[in-house]
Amino acid sequence: MNLKDNTPFLLAPFGKDYIWGGERLKKDFNKQLNLTPLAESWECSTHKDGLSMVVSGEFAGKSLKEVLEMHPEFLGTHPSYGNELPILVKFIDAKQDLSIQVHPDDEYALKNENSLGKTEMWYVVNANEDASLIYGFHHDMNKQKVLDVLNNGTIENYVQKVKVNKDDIFFIEPGTIHAIGKGCLIAEIQQSSNITYRLYDYNRGRKLHIDKALDVLKYQNSKTPRQPLRTLHFKQGYATELLGRCKYFQVERMLLNTKRYRNLATIYTLSNSFNVYLCIDGCGLMRWDNGSLRYQKGDCIFVPANSKEIKLDGKATFLRVGC
Repeated sequence: MNLKDNTPFLLAPFGKDYIWGGERLKKDFNKQLNLTPLAESWECSTHKDGLSMVVSGEFAGKSLKEVLEMHPEFLGTHPSYGNELPILVKFIDAKQDLSIQVHPDDEYALKNENSLGKTEMWYVVNANEDASLIYGFHHDMNKQKVLDVLNNGTIENYVQKVKVNKDDIFFIEPGTIHAIGKGCLIAEIQQSSNITYRLYDYNRGRKLHIDKALDVLKYQNSKTPRQPLRTLHFKQGYATELLGRCKYFQVERMLLNTKRYRNLATIYTLSNSFNVYLCIDGCGLMRWDNGSLRYQKGDCIFVPANSKEIKLDGKATFLRVGC
C-alpha cells in the first residue's frame, strides 16, 4: 500500500451485548461477534469504549485509532479534530425497547463528563410492522412534572410515540427525550460519545441518571418528526440523496448499480474530509490503481481524506458519511 495514495481499508466492528439486543446483526449482516445478545456493532469507532479494527491493507491488525494517530492527515483538514475521529457509526438491533433516555450537548458533557455531547441520526434499515420509537414530549413539561411521572411510573403516557418504517430518518438533538422501540434495525451516525442518561428502563434493574437527565432535558412539546424531502442526484453508475447534515457530520444514501448504468462509478475524497461507506445492502468490488477490496452487506469501509480516484462496481446501497 502506498501511503501517499490514501487508499480505502475495511473495518471490523466492536460488539455490545446490551440486554435489549437480538440476533439480527448476525443473521442479516453476518457479524462474527461472539456475543449473545448482540445489540450493537460499532462499525467505525475510535472511542475508548469500543475500538473498530482495520482488517485489510497495510494497517490490518491495528485499531482505527492507532492508524489515525499515525496518520492524522487521513481525517482531513476540516473540521480540525487533531487525531480524533469526530464520529461513531454503528448498527443497532432492538429486540426489546431501549431505555427512555436523553443525551447532553457538548457544553454540559465537557463540563460534567470530560466528553463530547451526543448528536445522532438514525436511518431505519428495517423495521417490524408494529415498530415505533419515542421522540420528545407530546405537550409541554417541566422538571417537577417529569420527576412526578417518573416516580409514579407513567412517563410513557407523556412521550411522543412515532410509527417507524424502513428507510425513515430521525435526527436526535441533545436534550430530546427518546428511545428506539423493539423491532427496529437501525444504522446510527453520531458524535464520538457514549454519554447516555437513562430516565426509565422498564424496571430492568440498570442504573438510572435522573438528576443529570433533568439538567439537560428539553421540556417543550416536540413537533412530530416528518420525513425530509429527498432528491436523487444521478451520476455515472450511481445515484445519491442527502439524508441529513449538521455541524458534526453529513450522511448520504448511495444507490450503486453499475450494470444498470453500464459504467463503473468513480468516487474520491477531497483534502477536507474522510468518508465512511457503510454497506446496508448488496455487494461488489472497490478498486484503485494498486489494489482492490471486495465488500458485502454489513461491511464498513474507511476512505481517508485526499484519496485518489476509486472505482466502484456492483449493485449495493451505502450510507456515505463525512464531516
